[in-house]
Amino acid sequence: MKSIRINKKWLEVLLHIAAWLVVFSLPYLLRPPYDPQRGKNPDSEGFFYLNMITNFFWVGLFYLNANILVERFIYGKKYIQYIVVLLATFCLIMVFHGFLFTHLIKRRPFVFLVSAGFNLTTFLLTVAASIIYKLIWDKSKTDRLLQEKQEENLKSELSFLRSQISPHFIFNVLNNMVALVRLKSDELEPTIMKLSNLMQYMLYETDEEKVLLKTEVEYLQSYIDLQQQRFGTKVKLHVLFDVKEDWLSIEPMMLIPFVENAFKHGVGMIEKPAINIKLYTKDKDLFFEVSNRFNDTAEEVKDKTSGIGLHNVSRRLNLLYGKQHDLLITKKDGWFSVSLKLNLH
Repeated sequence: MKSIRINKKWLEVLLHIAAWLVVFSLPYLLRPPYDPQRGKNPDSEGFFYLNMITNFFWVGLFYLNANILVERFIYGKKYIQYIVVLLATFCLIMVFHGFLFTHLIKRRPFVFLVSAGFNLTTFLLTVAASIIYKLIWDKSKTDRLLQEKQEENLKSELSFLRSQISPHFIFNVLNNMVALVRLKSDELEPTIMKLSNLMQYMLYETDEEKVLLKTEVEYLQSYIDLQQQRFGTKVKLHVLFDVKEDWLSIEPMMLIPFVENAFKHGVGMIEKPAINIKLYTKDKDLFFEVSNRFNDTAEEVKDKTSGIGLHNVSRRLNLLYGKQHDLLITKKDGWFSVSLKLNLH
């Protein structure tokens, strides 16, 4: 990181040097070609050195104004003091310019007002350019810091949302195991193995920004298998996974809350409970549909974790995918349905 910062600093210095070389070269590049009939000006060499040295005064004025005067006076709204300081700086530059003029130009006398009028345009252009440079630089710096702050806030929020989802899921799976223990089911041992695989995924995979879609689908299938072991034939379950582009990547634990919600609210005091889960990909777009029967007349007793899953996954989708996703949640004719289209390009 330190090496990168040093390289950026030197790159900035080189860009400034290149810019000044271009500016200083323009008068010589744009001047008319030499005319032999006019003859050579005997003071041309003196004027050349005078202009070159004076150019360094303009460079100093540029950075003095940009780095000190603008921030102290313009940002501080001390405009009168700013004008006074600029006038004093201009007079000081002209004093040094006059000193150089008298030593480098032998055939012409130095007239302060004439020289001041000649250099006033360059002075004003230098001041204006340095003000614009300072404003653009500070605006860019502010925008960069704001973007970094937003990115850090986004990372913190996503981490918080994920930490909420994980305990919610663990509690549900442990409740499933308790039911299997009470039933003294032979499925307890494979259930423990599946839970072990799920825990490994949650502990070691979900810290990554993205995981393979194949891994996420295997995680979903394991969870569905655990729920199917618990409910057996009590719930009519239809699952279809058709993921041909399983090499695509997705944020971990993005889809599981929808399936959790279906099992949590799609069983119990419901006549003929049924859950349909469909997932497929097409042209790098993921299509995910989950629907379950629900009883809209029954009053549901909410626990402390009710609503955490769907609320958080919706928030995560907005943060991570923005307009690259379409989420539709509907309740109609006794069915609760979720339809998600996710662009995984």
